[in-house]
Amino acid sequence: MLDIFITGSESVLGKRLVSAGLAATMQSLGYSTGVYMPIQIGAIENNGYIEAPDLVYIKDIDKNIKTYCSYLFRENDIPMIAASKENTSVKKETILEDYKNVCDKFECFLTIGTNGMATPIGNNFLEVDMVKYIELPILFVISAYTPINDILMMINHAVIKNIKISGVVLYDCPYKTNDENIKNLPKLIEKYTNTSVVGAFPKIDNIYTITPGDLISYVLSGVNLERLFDVQIAKLRF
Repeated sequence: MLDIFITGSESVLGKRLVSAGLAATMQSLGYSTGVYMPIQIGAIENNGYIEAPDLVYIKDIDKNIKTYCSYLFRENDIPMIAASKENTSVKKETILEDYKNVCDKFECFLTIGTNGMATPIGNNFLEVDMVKYIELPILFVISAYTPINDILMMINHAVIKNIKISGVVLYDCPYKTNDENIKNLPKLIEKYTNTSVVGAFPKIDNIYTITPGDLISYVLSGVNLERLFDVQIAKLRF
């Protein structure tokens, strides 16, 4: 089974876009695909139901993708604070149980993080601890405009925690730029973290206007899926 944990830098939309793109692409390649969000902050109410915006976006791209969520919080605070405002708390045991109950139903299963690896989600419990607990490799989804200092600290924090890293996908990549920091970013990441940059997404002004077909095309042309999932994909070899 092809399982990864998707985490990112500061942008919710970039992670939402890449996660939806990967899920829709793997589904289109013939892999039954599911997506799980342990925690969704900023949940929205729609027709009397509370919904996870990230999962709604994924379902809009491909309605055949099954989605799951353990904790839905209306507030946009970090999970630990959002939970306390609703008089509850995030339990890692609940997340592990929910994950195990659904992951084996799919050939490809994507788990999406919340605010970043060092985000407190429970009492003495960071997102990085959750990743270790459910034993998943990480895909970092990072804006090309994120300072290199922040990127290196983010990735190396996972390295110190002995977590397997599947790679980095950069997004908001300009088609042309004179910014030497951006032009050299993949090389710098690979040199100072020993982590592969497995893909890049162009800068997209409005992710809600992109068509499913275009999004899948961005993935197929911009992401090395075989390197990311460490598997040979027959449909990519024709």
